[in-house]
Amino acid sequence: MQTGARWIFGAARGRLLAALCLFALAATGQAQPALETLMQQADARVVEQRPPAEAERRYPLGALRKISGRLRMEGRIEARGVVSTVTYELPPERSVASTFSQARDGLRDPQAQVLFWCQGRDCGESSLWANEVFGNARLLGADDQQAFLLVRQDARTLLAVYTVIRGNRRVALHLEQFEADQPLGTVLPTPATLLRELRETGTLQFAQLANGPDAQWASVIARALNLDSALRVSVNGAQAQAWCDALQAEGVRAARLQSIERVGALELQWLR
Repeated sequence: MQTGARWIFGAARGRLLAALCLFALAATGQAQPALETLMQQADARVVEQRPPAEAERRYPLGALRKISGRLRMEGRIEARGVVSTVTYELPPERSVASTFSQARDGLRDPQAQVLFWCQGRDCGESSLWANEVFGNARLLGADDQQAFLLVRQDARTLLAVYTVIRGNRRVALHLEQFEADQPLGTVLPTPATLLRELRETGTLQFAQLANGPDAQWASVIARALNLDSALRVSVNGAQAQAWCDALQAEGVRAARLQSIERVGALELQWLR
């Protein structure tokens, strides 16, 4: 597994982020001398923890539904590898939104790629996430009070974050770190995820897109932008104009794009 170094976050990220750092250490099998202290500071307690183990994993890239007894989703990542998990429970005064927001902010990294992000009923049925995806009944909760984030850290490593309000009105925070046996290959984020991230943060960074336009990426970015036809963006980077041309070819109106040529990989900024 990857070392805990990539999980070092500043104190300003919020107290709950200490728990995320601790999770990474648990995944590598390193010692956890400050476990109790960190959990107290985060107002959270570990309710279940599973050590690294070989497993088949299936992570959705769309809302979960069951139709005629079969699990349905728009897309998925399926692979075999090593998975480590930890589940926390937070007190009733905590909300899914604040817990998820802190976790998401702490995991933000220009070198990582958010593949799927859903909230509330856009995620589908909570019971399917608990039973079919994570195999953890502690995650049964309200469909309208849940959130999921899947982040790709590198060629083989994924981090999954799931939060939900349980029946006891407490927030459950579930984390999984997965390292596939083989590189995962090309996996593109969903258009809705890109749009959600752009609206939330104001910026989309694509560290892997330092050269000219890639047809697959141009298509998914254009589909994201066309989910909101009123949204305008600044397209920045060393190949900014080429990317603008590629997005226009995919159906994005030229009036919605502003090109800024500068050193660096592709970046989109929301022009509010």
